[in-house]
Amino acid sequence: MPRPLTHAIASTRFVEAAGARFAHRRLGPDDAVPLILLQHCRGNMDDWDPEVIDGLSAERSVILFDGRGIGRSSGLTPDSIADMATDAFSFIEALDLPRVDVLGLCLGGMVAQQMAFDRPALIRRIILVGTGGPGAAGMFGPEVAIAAAKVPLDTDSRLFLFFPPTAASQAAGTRYVQRMRARADREPEATPHTIGSHLAAIRSWGETNGETFARLKQVDQPVLVVNGTHDIVIPTFNAYALSQQLPKAHLILYPDAGHGSLFQYPDWFVQDALRFLGRD
Repeated sequence: MPRPLTHAIASTRFVEAAGARFAHRRLGPDDAVPLILLQHCRGNMDDWDPEVIDGLSAERSVILFDGRGIGRSSGLTPDSIADMATDAFSFIEALDLPRVDVLGLCLGGMVAQQMAFDRPALIRRIILVGTGGPGAAGMFGPEVAIAAAKVPLDTDSRLFLFFPPTAASQAAGTRYVQRMRARADREPEATPHTIGSHLAAIRSWGETNGETFARLKQVDQPVLVVNGTHDIVIPTFNAYALSQQLPKAHLILYPDAGHGSLFQYPDWFVQDALRFLGRD
């Protein structure tokens, strides 16, 4: 009997688009609208929690990819959310996908919002995790920015960024790190250029004027907004603001959790995400 395809053994493929070669992996059945995953600041495909990927791909087609200049994708990482969204569109078109769902974490959530602004007909449903809308306040304070810029990102810094300093949350974070590092064939760590570009894009997104934030009122897709109650990277009140501005938003806050809420509660998140994605 063939071994089930999991994140730990999924092969990395490559596709040419817009002058770059994008590394990606695809898991799950092919008979549904695929779910495109957009990763957090400085993250690559291997920073996703295998338990989340395997849980989602048990029922849905899931596509992970590394943006330009990340992991084994070629080129230089852009320093604007708009350019990252353009690259995501080019990648989706190269795979000949007529319609997609999108899950964006942190920076990826900002890219997902920009995609909804630019090409709404392409996107069916959106999941935004640990992110903020245009003009979001309090993002990446000085202590957070220092930790996020470390090369390489050590375990203590990762736990500080993604998990609150409670015993239960830190223990869950340690379990996530162990799961995340189980894959043998791993993507290269983010370069200083990529990290600098990501932080610049986030700063620019936070400086966006109120007119751009008002565009969220025009997003017609159902959106699931997820965060932990104690996110220090993109403060949790930004999730409230998103849910109030998006006309068809559902809001979920996980207790004693932070920026990595989906990694702290992978079972809960998979159930909530699949329930949301499966609705008509």
